[in-house]
Formats: sequence, C-alpha cells, structure tokens
Amino acid sequence: MLKKVRVRVPVGRPRTRPDAVAGDKAYSSRGNRAHLRNRRIKAVIPEKKDQAANRKKKGSKGGRPVGHDAELYKQRNTVERLINKLKAWRGIATRFDKTPESYLAGLNLRASMIWIDDLLPTID
Repeated sequence: MLKKVRVRVPVGRPRTRPDAVAGDKAYSSRGNRAHLRNRRIKAVIPEKKDQAANRKKKGSKGGRPVGHDAELYKQRNTVERLINKLKAWRGIATRFDKTPESYLAGLNLRASMIWIDDLLPTID
C-alpha cells in the first residue's frame, strides 16, 4: 500500500516515505507502531484508554507512554473530509470497479469533479 505514496519536495525525485502517518485509535496497535518505527515514520495515533491502563498497570515494565503530536493530529480531519467527499460518489463508496486501474480512474474523475465544484462560485 505504501508503494503508491509519493511525497513531493521542491526538487528531486519523489520520496516514498512520509514524515508522519496519522490514524485514529483503531490503528494504535503495537504492530502498526513497530512497522512505522522501523521505517522511521512518525506515528500520529492517539493511544487507546485500555492500552494506556494496561501499560500503567505494569508499572515501570509497561514502558513509556506513546508520543502523540496533538497539533498534527488535528490536521487529520482535512483528509477525513476529502475521503467523505470522494465516497459521496456511489462508484467509489461501493467499490464496484473490479480492477485497481479502473478504481484509480474513478478516484481521479471524482477528484476532478470536487476540484471543479470548488472553483465555481456557489449560487444561492
């Protein structure tokens, strides 16, 4: 999945490793954090209450609390709103497309439609 991620900087080839990955509490597993840590990617994922309680219950053997950048996490809602706009189109929400190429074409078409809607002034 991360093979398709391309982060552009002003010059040079696109990077395939983002600086940080934001996720909700559902992705707060030890395995996900370890995978990101091995790739030197900052995990911006809040810790679940039960995970924090279990860690604290172990005392000093429970380890340190996970780092969490609250300001960076707040920017996550921008991505969530875009995904909701994309899923407003039935073909993307239901994933009727059989091949990755046709699904990606649908995503590009829907993104173009959103972009055009944002350019046009609203008439009320």
